Amino acid sequence: MSKIKIFNDPIYGLVSFPYEFIYTLIDHPYFQRLRRIQQLGMSSIVYPGATHSRFHHALGALHLCDRLITNLKLKGVDITDEEHEATLMAILLHDVGHGPYSHALEGEIIQVHHEELTIQIMNRLNEEYHGRLTMAIDIFMKRYAKTFLSAIISGQIDVDRMDYLSRDSFYTGVAEGIIGYDRIIKMMDVYDNQLVIEEKGLHSIEKFLLSRYFMYQQVYLHKTALAADHMLKVFFNEYKSEITNGKISNKDASLYKLLNNQAQYDPTETLAYFLDIDDSDVMSCIKSCLSHENQVLAYLADGLLNRKILGITTRYKPLEKEEISAIINEGAKKACLEEDIYAKMVNLGNETSLVYEEKEEIKILRKKPFGIVTFGSLSRLKMYQGPHTLYFVTYPKEIVEKRRH
Repeated sequence: MSKIKIFNDPIYGLVSFPYEFIYTLIDHPYFQRLRRIQQLGMSSIVYPGATHSRFHHALGALHLCDRLITNLKLKGVDITDEEHEATLMAILLHDVGHGPYSHALEGEIIQVHHEELTIQIMNRLNEEYHGRLTMAIDIFMKRYAKTFLSAIISGQIDVDRMDYLSRDSFYTGVAEGIIGYDRIIKMMDVYDNQLVIEEKGLHSIEKFLLSRYFMYQQVYLHKTALAADHMLKVFFNEYKSEITNGKISNKDASLYKLLNNQAQYDPTETLAYFLDIDDSDVMSCIKSCLSHENQVLAYLADGLLNRKILGITTRYKPLEKEEISAIINEGAKKACLEEDIYAKMVNLGNETSLVYEEKEEIKILRKKPFGIVTFGSLSRLKMYQGPHTLYFVTYPKEIVEKRRH
């Protein structure tokens, strides 16, 4: 009996995939876990519709990848069925290493980057399926001979970005993020083992980069969403301290085991615990602290559950120590708390965005004169301005209210 099924995607409509083994991977518990991992962390605090999951995104990127490879084959690019299937496997599993609330808790629960965890999970699946994913892993890790296949998965303009911009725009309602993914795919080709864009697709690429810029400004670096994400991090830092102090114990829970053994990361045992947790474990943890004797945990738990988000001050240069001290002193007095307790709820952070990477420029294929040129040399838009780092400090909002008076 054929495993091939049809998925009804809100962005692309009815979609299906050409290889039955893809559906075997989709049905695997490691991939099904992504249903329970939110794509945009705590962004639903700002955009109520932004509750889509990593599962949605992975299937969307898979669909775009299949369309792109099919289009390249029609243009005469040499891609075997085995390479087609392997590239689809790689994009399907490219985010399988994400933990609860995606980037919001990156490095907090387990001190290993999600891409490294993705590789470990892919290797485990490869063992389970007797080497079936070997080529997919090579493509994912950019060590396969046909380097353009890796560029489809991860590059300046890849199917991963095409889907998350389209999907995040759809679910947040931020129209500025809409891109012309269909035309971009039609304009893609391969020349000299490189993924290139035909010259007539230049304006579609400009629109893509502008959309990415606007999504960073309006969604990914939205100050309230940033405050909520870092509020979650502050909560877990304090929660881990309570575990260390022996004031919290739940020895049977996978989340507890991870938080209690961060310094002794074991790739085999700990990965099993990691694959057992999702957003629901984090939310259960937060709810359990609503009446905790630790004032910091109780305050933050109430804020995260009932949308009482910390205030945030942002700027494009680091905050001075004097400013941080003033925030702590002023806030502690207002809240009638000891400064050391209040200071635990004041969190410094920074986020860096880079819309366009000059070192890995998008390649444009010109007809006259024939050859490859860089996007930067052809476009009138000057998209490369270097990485932008946004610095911020979060704190209980009572400070803001006092300053307004």
